[in-house]
Amino acid sequence: MLSKLEERAVRLAEYLIENDATVRAAAKQFGVSKSTVHKDVTQRLEKLDGALWAEAKAVLERNKAERHIRGGIATRIKYKGK
Repeated sequence: MLSKLEERAVRLAEYLIENDATVRAAAKQFGVSKSTVHKDVTQRLEKLDGALWAEAKAVLERNKAERHIRGGIATRIKYKGK
């Protein structure tokens, strides 16, 4: 039987994978902080389900690699609107 924290970690990872979501989007969806999402997926999940952890980690790594692009787009939109 999984505890609430372990169950949340699994649900967060599944959400990240299914929706190709960012940590920020997952945090908003589940009503928790970004730190909680990151800790659940990177630390708690590794001990629970190695295969699911590897898939979720791949999504997190891809998001990390692409974040500078999303930031640039957001800045462009911000200043283009003025």
